[in-house]
Amino acid sequence: MPTRRPLRTALAAAAVALLAAAVAGCGDSGGLQEAGATPTAVSPVKLWPDLRPASSPAWPYDEGSARTVKGVTVPGDDIRGVDPVAVVEAEISSGSADYGSKGAYHETVNRVKECAAGGGGARCPLLKPYYRDLTGDGRDELTLGFRLYPTNQTALRVYTVENHRLVQVLEDDDAIIGVELAGRAVIVRSPAGISGYEYRTTWAWDPERKAMVFSRDEFLRTGKARHSRGPAPSASAAPAPSASAR
Repeated sequence: MPTRRPLRTALAAAAVALLAAAVAGCGDSGGLQEAGATPTAVSPVKLWPDLRPASSPAWPYDEGSARTVKGVTVPGDDIRGVDPVAVVEAEISSGSADYGSKGAYHETVNRVKECAAGGGGARCPLLKPYYRDLTGDGRDELTLGFRLYPTNQTALRVYTVENHRLVQVLEDDDAIIGVELAGRAVIVRSPAGISGYEYRTTWAWDPERKAMVFSRDEFLRTGKARHSRGPAPSASAAPAPSASAR
């Protein structure tokens, strides 16, 4: 394609230049060389110092909260003994209008009925559960995901055990293209409206709130820009989560 030829030519020229530099470096004695002048540090400038501070947030952020899951028991306080399907069914039966006959996620209700014990099945919306210690107490938490049909949204949930009860410590619904467990944080990747970019939201455990709280939101270039005006990719075409089961 003609529009890409200049770019390919520039890349080829850069590759040749790097190769030439590498060859020339073969005869170098290996001594220290001056890297040039160090740029002068510039201190930050505070704008509008007399501006009156806002007394309330511009819009609400989900700061994280915990709630007990009713109707689900934890055998021996071992979260691995909890049936993931029962957990999803408990959320559906909690009374949310989203799961009603005219709710945004009404199709999920029907598909959950087709899940096998513990999950699985061609039409089951439940994704593979993962177990990892996200709170630092030495015990595993349950990270659960399930599709919110008929939309392209995916429900992300994290559960822990507290006082012999199953407690939900993270609730996030989003168009998800990937989820990662990094240390004690959960990183959610979502498509952006601009091609070649994506959102990455990080949730981390807060021992004071006893919940996974919103800690970072990034808008990052992925290096996969496409010359297309089509819609952003949906979660239905997403790759499998990168975290590994234990």
